[in-house]
Amino acid sequence: MILPLNLGEQGYDIVVERGALSKIGEYINLNRKVLILTDSGVPEEYANTVKNMCQDGYIYVVSQGESSKSLENYQKILSFMVEKSFTRTDALVSVGGGVVGDLGGFVASSYMRGIDFYNVPTTLLSQLDSSIGGKVAVDLDGVKNIVGAFYQPKKVLIDSNTLKTLDSRQKMAGLCEGIKMAATSNSELFELIENSTNLDSDLEKIIIEGLKIKRDVVEKDPREKGLRRVLNFGHTIGHAIESNQGLGGLLHGECVGLGMLYMCSEEVKARLESVLKKYNLPTKIDTDSDILLSYIKRDKKAKGDKITIVYVPKIGTFELRDVQINEIKKYLNGGIF
Repeated sequence: MILPLNLGEQGYDIVVERGALSKIGEYINLNRKVLILTDSGVPEEYANTVKNMCQDGYIYVVSQGESSKSLENYQKILSFMVEKSFTRTDALVSVGGGVVGDLGGFVASSYMRGIDFYNVPTTLLSQLDSSIGGKVAVDLDGVKNIVGAFYQPKKVLIDSNTLKTLDSRQKMAGLCEGIKMAATSNSELFELIENSTNLDSDLEKIIIEGLKIKRDVVEKDPREKGLRRVLNFGHTIGHAIESNQGLGGLLHGECVGLGMLYMCSEEVKARLESVLKKYNLPTKIDTDSDILLSYIKRDKKAKGDKITIVYVPKIGTFELRDVQINEIKKYLNGGIF
């Protein structure tokens, strides 16, 4: 299936097809110099599959984990491209999860003021969410995605066969992005996830329906000036939890799942807790609210002393609320509004 994302000259196709990776040369012009960015946690065969179809391909591997989204790695990759004489007509292909997608996109956005960028997400989290929309970034001083840009890929290839090598915890953490989008925008999709008896057989439908939600939001608000903020459901507190956990802590999707529980009605919270438990995802965390608030104050979405939160009163609906950052403490302490 091809889902077109319409942004005028910056629009592109999202290809969702089992086996798409093995014929990537049919979808992307590889007859040029290509940097294939991946990480140590991604099966080598995925990057090699791309390289074997390239006229002049180079694989660059960063360490697995959020810590690789750094200015240091950003600079090293740029230096490698200079060393290999990449030009403006060449391309960068990210093969992996959200880390290499964000990092690779940021490199592509700035090398020679922008080269072609292609995203091949291989985790459920990145397939459902981060691979489309053009938000690319690195972290700085413990703050996620604080240095970045909006830079749309030329194409996104989603091959659900790559999920076969994903461990169960990573897969379930990725499912949180599907739960998030369903909770705000599609009650039927939420019910599918809620009642699924065979998640593997339902995954492709969940991916496609989740992508449709994000695609429609991005088309209406490509630079996150209004509606696109709905995609941040669970992220305001979730990012704070993730930043506080540090290396070896909870996964991004697990943190988003926890963050959703603070920003909804009691009715929604009960359903969210039930579905999170069904997929062995955490529903409680022992963290000081003042510590989390200190991270939220540095959130890039903050505007002065205010921040826009996404609140879900009923599954399939949402409200965008502008609140004083200090008021977030009421939500952190279990207040329902």
